[in-house]
Amino acid sequence: MTEPLPDASWTGEAPAAGPSGTPEPHPGAPVRTGPAPGIVPGTASGALTDPVSSGPGPAPAGGLPDSGPDPGSRPGAPAAPAAPTPYPGTPDPDPDPYPGAPDPGKPGTPPPAPGGFDLAALLAERGAERYELHTRHLNHQLPRMLHTIGFDKVYERAEGAHFWDSDGRDHLDMLAGFGVMGVGRHHPVVRRALHDVIDASLADLTRFDCQPLPGLLAERLLAHTPHLDRVFFGNSGTEAVETALKFARYATGRPRVLHCDHAFHGLTTGSLSVNGEAGFRDGFEPLLPDTAIPLGDLAALERELRRGDVAALIVEPIQGKGVHEPPPGFLRAARELLHRHRALLIADEVQTGLGRTGDFWAYQHEDGVEPDLVCAAKALSGGYVPVGATLGKDWIFKKVFSSMDRVLVHSASFGSNAQAMAAGLAVLSVIEDEGLVARARATGDLLRTRLAALTGRYEFLHEVRGRGLMIGIEFGRPDSLKLRSRWAMLQAARKGLFAQMVVVPLLSRHRILTQVSGDHLEVIKLIPPLIIGEPEVDRFVTAFTAVMDDAHAGGGLMWDFGKTLVRQAMANR
Repeated sequence: MTEPLPDASWTGEAPAAGPSGTPEPHPGAPVRTGPAPGIVPGTASGALTDPVSSGPGPAPAGGLPDSGPDPGSRPGAPAAPAAPTPYPGTPDPDPDPYPGAPDPGKPGTPPPAPGGFDLAALLAERGAERYELHTRHLNHQLPRMLHTIGFDKVYERAEGAHFWDSDGRDHLDMLAGFGVMGVGRHHPVVRRALHDVIDASLADLTRFDCQPLPGLLAERLLAHTPHLDRVFFGNSGTEAVETALKFARYATGRPRVLHCDHAFHGLTTGSLSVNGEAGFRDGFEPLLPDTAIPLGDLAALERELRRGDVAALIVEPIQGKGVHEPPPGFLRAARELLHRHRALLIADEVQTGLGRTGDFWAYQHEDGVEPDLVCAAKALSGGYVPVGATLGKDWIFKKVFSSMDRVLVHSASFGSNAQAMAAGLAVLSVIEDEGLVARARATGDLLRTRLAALTGRYEFLHEVRGRGLMIGIEFGRPDSLKLRSRWAMLQAARKGLFAQMVVVPLLSRHRILTQVSGDHLEVIKLIPPLIIGEPEVDRFVTAFTAVMDDAHAGGGLMWDFGKTLVRQAMANR
């Protein structure tokens, strides 16, 4: 029996029905009846263009009719917070500190003086160029890829587990920015904390003082990790991993770090050295000394440890690529082996941490596991200010920072900045106050159970696995001859195309954003915001069932799109 879902004080939901005379949104979605804050109403979104041919992009096949209400006021939305007071102990600020500056404490602030920066006006003027700007100035392959798979949408507003496109239609977010939006998009508690810290005008990043917020955030994080003692704050998950690698090597005096096959720990040089996928590493060698072992293989671990040059093993408690867990008991036994050989265990909780898997840290699912270093990031940011954290034992930190001469031997220019620390403190408050760890466990159990029940119904659906709200849906070769031939066609072109064929109609027909769990994998990974509940579970399962029905019918738009993907894959060889 599935345990009832805990209540959460904020889910991004508003009353189900829109204003009189407007269409109702998808059941369970929050009502969108107002423009995005700071965006000028009535702004035209502009037509999308193919970044390759510069021709107009076709509308996604099978799109649903507009179900979003018209702009207006947003019933049920949190009231705007009162203007914050100045930071305690500071003199009252000059009411007009520089010419043309708006006063945040006064409603109806006039627009900036001529020549000032106006973000809303800039977005109104240039927002429709978003895909062209990316094509010209950023990674030109991103808009090309988005256009190819029909993901070239224009999203204008987001809240909770939903966002809205330029036509006012709501979309369910089952990706959470690859786990960044753990507490949902624009959570009012996090927003208020950031307004407060900016309006406090703190003396931030002086480099030669000790502000209170970093210590307070470290204290809160360590309360969830009582066997660890200290925290280093950086700016991202890959920086958190880089810190752990450096600290492990210095503390042990050894050069080599072990990692697991198919692991993902980031893409900067150090973290790339412990990346288990050749596709990410190719062309960027030489990297740091490293060795991959199969996930869960204690014999391979012990064989490498006997060489005497291993500083640490870094491991994801649940691998992001493919959503694979090590076998029960592996982490505890690995820690014992590592300590016996004077090496360290690093737990990469960048994606799995902060409640994602139904425990605050995913390694806590197994009794007796106490990593020497823990890496966190993503959800700690609240979706606003990048932040990474490396938690570790006192003796490790004291070896690295062994004297005043070494006080800056490892540092980050923006590490411990006030905005990031305020966001992290607000996120931990939301997780604790709204019971999001228990909510993720209960909602995840419900979603996984309902999806697993479909494996006997659909030949393509082979397995549903994971913990909490980190769920992998794996597809495989069907039994019937007709379906096998279609499967073989896709596999011959490129492994992973069937999963992409499922992802595309989930978005284009059902307005649900998901993505495959890695290149050349027939796995979809679900990592939604932790605030979702039964309405979102119902919506996803209903949509997924419809897509599976279409796939097993053996024809229609889904397989037509599959042929398009095959042609694209063959052209890229």
